[in-house]
Amino acid sequence: MLKFFIPLIMLIQLYKEWKVVQLGLGVMAFVLGLSCFHDFYMYNLGFMFGMDYLSYIMVYLSIWIMFLVLLASEKVKEHKNFHFSFGLVNLILLLFLMITFSSISYLIFYVSFEASLIPTLILILGWGYQPERIQAGIYMLFYTLTLSLPLLVCLLNIYYTKESLVMGSSCSSMKDSNYMMNIWYLFMVLAFLVKLPMYMFHLWLPKAHVEAPVAGSMILAGILLKLGGYGLFRVLIMFQLIGVKVSSVWMSMGLMGGFIISLVCLRQIDIKSLIAYSSVVHMGLVLCGLMIFSWWGLMGAIVVMIGHGLCSSGLFSLANMIYERVGSRSLFLSKGLLTFMPSMAMWWFILSVSNMAAPPSLNLVGEISLIISMISWSEMSIIGIMLISFFSAAYTLYMYSLSQHGLFYNSLYACCSGKVREYILLALHWLPLNILILNMKLISGV
Repeated sequence: MLKFFIPLIMLIQLYKEWKVVQLGLGVMAFVLGLSCFHDFYMYNLGFMFGMDYLSYIMVYLSIWIMFLVLLASEKVKEHKNFHFSFGLVNLILLLFLMITFSSISYLIFYVSFEASLIPTLILILGWGYQPERIQAGIYMLFYTLTLSLPLLVCLLNIYYTKESLVMGSSCSSMKDSNYMMNIWYLFMVLAFLVKLPMYMFHLWLPKAHVEAPVAGSMILAGILLKLGGYGLFRVLIMFQLIGVKVSSVWMSMGLMGGFIISLVCLRQIDIKSLIAYSSVVHMGLVLCGLMIFSWWGLMGAIVVMIGHGLCSSGLFSLANMIYERVGSRSLFLSKGLLTFMPSMAMWWFILSVSNMAAPPSLNLVGEISLIISMISWSEMSIIGIMLISFFSAAYTLYMYSLSQHGLFYNSLYACCSGKVREYILLALHWLPLNILILNMKLISGV
């Protein structure tokens, strides 16, 4: 793993060279793509780090999204808005994320999992737009920290009983299911459900998204929400017996929570807020897939996480492009974008249909897998799936039609096309999202 960490640490030294950092992250993503020779076993092992199938995909997603973040944040450099510090914070955040996704010790995983919160907070507080960003940062900090301390206590307790925190050795399933094990299970799962975020623990997410700069929104949607799913994937293997017993609780919360948030999406007037709430709906489905303990469920959860990371990151960058030109993210003020930015309407359309899981996006494959697993678990779940699928399409079409159609309110008729950099940014979101479906055998491992 050092061959990926050392180039990143060298890039952190060069944080004052914006173009060098951008190019360096692109080359890192390319080199990591070449090392796709994995199977289901660990490789690149050493110094308590290593990658398996899932870690590889998540590390690749992290580097790719961070490369696109710097591409989307050229305005920070143009306005000289502390752009040196901005690059440094992003690179440090990427280092923490790579450590989180590639550690094979639960303790290193926990430390870097929590450490990734600090650079995100700095991004929101330092480069956010409105004064409410302080409240949003505090919300995010307290929601995450409140339930992360019990997680540390549980990990130390496991170390006391198992004498190891290495993921393989301490993962031998806890056979006895006394009430103390149930409490451990609850505390360990809740810490990741806040990060996911699950319905009822999601209140920090829309606030953080709305107040964050475009970089903060892209990183939050693209990578940080995946920390919750990845953590559940690593932790639930220890609690299989308890997990199977209470899976109906998480399933009902995931499905009904997704339906309620879909209705909340339909009354949003802020584009960023709408995209943020749609993330909660997608993560509700991911939670259902993880809690069933079936192969189709786990595969679908991973594919939806990757697809959602690319799709929602692209939608946030589109929302930022409108904000830079119109000066508002309100769906009532930024109407008629079809006449104002005609060439951007196609990108709005293809990313919107990807968001509602239309072919040929990764979201479609992931949601089909999740639907198969949920219906095989209980046929009653088809009611929740139908409601979520219908309203997902409804709020996505609501966002697209309300923003693109209508009369653009301007005293002078204007036409504002995008820049080449913005088209490249959107294409680099869309291409992996729709090309990876050609090699589903590689992604799903079937």
